[in-house]
Amino acid sequence: MPYDRKSDLPDGVRNNLPAHAQEIYRKAFNSAWEEYRNPEDRRGDADREETAHRVAWAAVKQEYHKADGKWVKDHS
Repeated sequence: MPYDRKSDLPDGVRNNLPAHAQEIYRKAFNSAWEEYRNPEDRRGDADREETAHRVAWAAVKQEYHKADGKWVKDHS
């Protein structure tokens, strides 16, 4: 279930992340969806969707962090 558009993302992503971070999330999710399609490529008992969401959040956290309850771009 890859996401074609940012508007297709889960509410929790769309309602909390800035537009650029949503795009990072979408691309990382879609990439992980393909990369981890085989269960033996995943850790533990995580299913394909759960794994893709974890990868997507990790990608967002490479460039954004939460400050005062909002996601903001890192200044590095």
